[in-house]
Amino acid sequence: MTNDIINLSRVYKQLIIFLMDSVALIGVLLAAFSIRLGYWYWPENDLLWVIFGAPLIAFPIFIQFGLYHGIVRFLGLQALWAIAKAVSLYALIWGVIGFMSAIEGIPRSVILINWLLAVLSIGGLRMLARWMLSGISSRLENKNVIIYGAGSAGRQLAEALLQSAEYRPIVFIDDDKDLINQHINGIKVYDAGSIDLLIQKHNVGEVFLALPSASRKRRNEIINFLESYPVLVRALPGVSEIAQGKIKIEDLRQVSIDDLLGRESVKPYQSLLQENIKDKVVMVTGAGGSIGSELCRQIITLGASKLILFEQSELALYTIDQELSSSNVFPVLGTVINQDRVQRVCKRFSVNTIYHAAAYKHVPMVEYNNTEGVTNNIFGTLRCAKAAINCNVEAFVLISTDKAVRPTNTMGATKRSAEMALQALSDDQNITKFVMVRFGNVLDSSGSVIPLFKNQIKMGGPVTVTDKEIIRYFMTIPEAVELVIQAGAMGEGGEVFLLDMGKPVKIFDLAIKMIHLSGLEIKNESNPNGEIEIKITGLRPGEKLFEELLIGDNVSKTQHSMIMRAKEEMLPWDELRIIIDSLEKAVEDSDQEVLRSLLMKIVPGFKPQCEISDFLYKNSELSLK
Repeated sequence: MTNDIINLSRVYKQLIIFLMDSVALIGVLLAAFSIRLGYWYWPENDLLWVIFGAPLIAFPIFIQFGLYHGIVRFLGLQALWAIAKAVSLYALIWGVIGFMSAIEGIPRSVILINWLLAVLSIGGLRMLARWMLSGISSRLENKNVIIYGAGSAGRQLAEALLQSAEYRPIVFIDDDKDLINQHINGIKVYDAGSIDLLIQKHNVGEVFLALPSASRKRRNEIINFLESYPVLVRALPGVSEIAQGKIKIEDLRQVSIDDLLGRESVKPYQSLLQENIKDKVVMVTGAGGSIGSELCRQIITLGASKLILFEQSELALYTIDQELSSSNVFPVLGTVINQDRVQRVCKRFSVNTIYHAAAYKHVPMVEYNNTEGVTNNIFGTLRCAKAAINCNVEAFVLISTDKAVRPTNTMGATKRSAEMALQALSDDQNITKFVMVRFGNVLDSSGSVIPLFKNQIKMGGPVTVTDKEIIRYFMTIPEAVELVIQAGAMGEGGEVFLLDMGKPVKIFDLAIKMIHLSGLEIKNESNPNGEIEIKITGLRPGEKLFEELLIGDNVSKTQHSMIMRAKEEMLPWDELRIIIDSLEKAVEDSDQEVLRSLLMKIVPGFKPQCEISDFLYKNSELSLK
């Protein structure tokens, strides 16, 4: 029957509560008179309508206080306080009307008794209904969960979960010895050593981390500890993200690799952040990409007078423009290959700073489309740079990559070529300051391994890893962009800045962690009943086992502990220009052999890991088999 009530429409539920309240209010008044007079009382004459008309007085008040708007199953302390205020006002008004209308008079004690019994009955009926309905709901739907962290965030989360139809908090886990064996909101606190027994005893499938103020190192330790248990691990965001308002269930997210980096973020230097942005006109090329869009988000908060979003993808441009939604933001469609277009935009808006994030970055994709990779990454950068010089742009910051160091693929070679072009231009003129910032992989960027693994796990596997020994550096997108902005401000022209990426991560180990933290087991020969298999697919065209950030040894520290400055070898502009002219001719002719040889000439460290794989290469049918 309780199930049938839960499934009723909202109108029918409200009607049931109306009828329950009516009966309760009338019954309470009869009881109040009976208690005062000392015998069972039945009204006569004028008191008859005063008692039986009580619901007519109460309902407008109850409606005004929202007593019929809330969901009974989710009633909390705020709802009980609203009930108390509504019933108090009703009792007062009823007493005034009763005194004025009843010929025989109403004892004053009846008003007090009526108020007390009405609060208990109206509130009690709802709490009884909540208990009955929540009990059924919990037995049918709720998942047993453990909350790790019995602090303020954990307590708020527990309160939200207790009102949820999806989760039921069983216990708290906390490291504070003073809290062990205490009860919070009726939930007992245990130490971490009890978690194995608790998971088995209560059939727990998920653990929620409520540690928003914990250091990244400590969170990493806890996550690694939980990895060995067959539970899905979810986490609340950081304390800065939940500073406003109460904790909500929707704030929970599955633990991701950024929780495992184990490196504390370094507080940025505000002066460096604002150097090239505050009160200036800033343009971001590739504004709709992973890095470009985050650059735009941070630039708009740093006080740019105007922000120009330059992007060739209409959808990507529309998306970031809608997100920013500011009168100081100007979305411009265009490709960096078109120097005239870039130049017109720079002149029209009097651009002061350019962050050049437009590039083709996916290694295999560029390997299959060599000419387009060269055109976009080298010529696009060069034409943007020339446009900047012609328009007196003060600063030009190139977003580079660790794949530019001793590259084994076309993408890396094109990015190093772009760096060298800007180095040469920096020495050849003194109008625009050219700075390059080189870093490794960023988490959750388009095409990166993290979203791929997440999707593969969601689909039931297999999770594909190219090689067991492959390692990569990782950094969060906001952290990388923050450092890029600061590095760009420190440049004097021609330098390559390197970001401290922390310790490298083994991709195979990363796959294992992501599977375990999803509450699943690895399927292999020793565990054939596991849910997710890890499949080794072999290195992709142009892919390296490990990445580097520095070509030579000429590196120095900067004022920021996570940013290093490198002065790397380069070709003079007059010499480089001749090779680039030949490269442009090779692109026009789609001459893949010449194109590759010229890239190797520009970048001495370029050692291709694979044969030419461009789909339009004359021997490309070999790569299509």
